[in-house]
Amino acid sequence: MSLTADAANEARDGDPDEQRVVELVDRLLSGHDPATTPEREFLEAQYDLGLAWVHFPEGRGGLGLSPKLQKVVVERIGRAGGPIGGAKNPIGYGMCGPAVQTHGTDEQQALLRPLFSNEHIWCQLFSEPGAGSDVASLAMKAERDGDEWIVNGQKVWTTLAHISRYGLLIARTNPDVPKHRGITAFIVDMEAPGVEVRPLRQMTGEAEFNEVYFTDVRVPDSMRVDEEGMGWGVSITTLMNERVSIGGGTPPRGSGPIGQLVDLWKKQALDDEVLRDQVTRLWIQAEVNRLTNLRAAANRKAGTPGPEGSVAKLAMAELNKAIYSLAMDVLGPEGMLYGSYDLVRPRHALFTDDINKNFLRARANSIEGGTSEVLRNILGERVLGLPGDVRVDKELPWSKVPRS
Repeated sequence: MSLTADAANEARDGDPDEQRVVELVDRLLSGHDPATTPEREFLEAQYDLGLAWVHFPEGRGGLGLSPKLQKVVVERIGRAGGPIGGAKNPIGYGMCGPAVQTHGTDEQQALLRPLFSNEHIWCQLFSEPGAGSDVASLAMKAERDGDEWIVNGQKVWTTLAHISRYGLLIARTNPDVPKHRGITAFIVDMEAPGVEVRPLRQMTGEAEFNEVYFTDVRVPDSMRVDEEGMGWGVSITTLMNERVSIGGGTPPRGSGPIGQLVDLWKKQALDDEVLRDQVTRLWIQAEVNRLTNLRAAANRKAGTPGPEGSVAKLAMAELNKAIYSLAMDVLGPEGMLYGSYDLVRPRHALFTDDINKNFLRARANSIEGGTSEVLRNILGERVLGLPGDVRVDKELPWSKVPRS
């Protein structure tokens, strides 16, 4: 499980930070054999060595290094057969964890270790029935009552809320200021009295998404994230990390959805030059996206990601839909078949080996984490420098904005 001599010398002669990471990973693997160590124990040890998020501060699961070095950790642990941090807790690992580390108190950051080890699954409570793409228009209300806040309202499209112990929530705490300035963020106990989680059944038959109702839920002020009224900053940190988490991955060449499509093409052995050309074009596009993400990861600094995460997520969402749509064409009549629409409450939000299911699930890619339309606006405004959308309610108090 150690580096070969050549690879070790190459790392030693190169980046000292990378050598430090390599040595720590080797220490982790030598002391915790993935074949015999329980997953939770392995992930706790990984956190304690600073290999959970290497760009986090020391003592908080990190080493204070460049985030690009996380790839070294993932690849070496993966080759050794170890668990991949965040695979079972994607919302916590990729979105809530970075927000808590950036904005949270010491007490709140102490929750990062059980988050990383999957002892506590987390969810993100942002979208509402009337506040999806414009999440800052949210209406959920939180009112101060001494050392507590009383929360009432509804959230929707909450991934994995049904198995979550904690949630990162944003709520309206001041209706008399413009919408972005009257929001406060909280960490909420999903098992607290007054929290009700209901499934949202998808066209796959699964219900990984949920609607969540809060009725007089009491949240300690110690679980308020950042200052009162600063919830929009917490939201931006979360959303930018979410887009990198969803679309910014750098898997091996030809793996993932495009790998599934190529394997399917080979299996079907079709004599169709048009379909072959379409498969080839999508492979090229997938490789361009992968290389672009590699370049972005190499340039990424510690802190809240910039608009590159939105660009990556937009490209991934549209590409995945195109890949699985073409897969249905390759399957022919079999593409119309689907195993079962029985209600299932999954414990993961991942693609599977079932291509028909992945075709249905890919529809969500262009909605979750910011719709493709919103991401195109971000690309136009923050990357291309185009004029922003007209925002007639930007300076109006939230209570004065008309709502249906």
